[in-house]
Amino acid sequence: MQIRKSFRFEAAHTLPFHLGKCARPHGHSYRLEVAVRGPLQTEGAARGMIEDFDVLEAIVNRHVIDALDHTSLNDTIENPTCEHIIMWIWKRLHPVLPALDELVLWETDTARAILRKSDFS
Repeated sequence: MQIRKSFRFEAAHTLPFHLGKCARPHGHSYRLEVAVRGPLQTEGAARGMIEDFDVLEAIVNRHVIDALDHTSLNDTIENPTCEHIIMWIWKRLHPVLPALDELVLWETDTARAILRKSDFS
């Protein structure tokens, strides 16, 4: 089973190799979906859950949102395309969220990148 939680952050970036208007500084209201997969826990406070949504929220906020929200992504990620941003997020979350199964990063309402655990096998 998989559960999923959505997050938002605002950030600016410049794509230095882009031949169009994205080579100029601009911002996005990013939407991030974080999905974890696993069995239901049978003991403890999270009994009957894959992961407590509050725990998931705290992890993502601490390791991703707090680092990226209202920043210039170029200060953190080289050539911050949607693809590079989602890979950076995966590298930050996977060590602290081993059940991580999929990330979806929406750059606009019509453009997004998807990274799944199966992409690494």
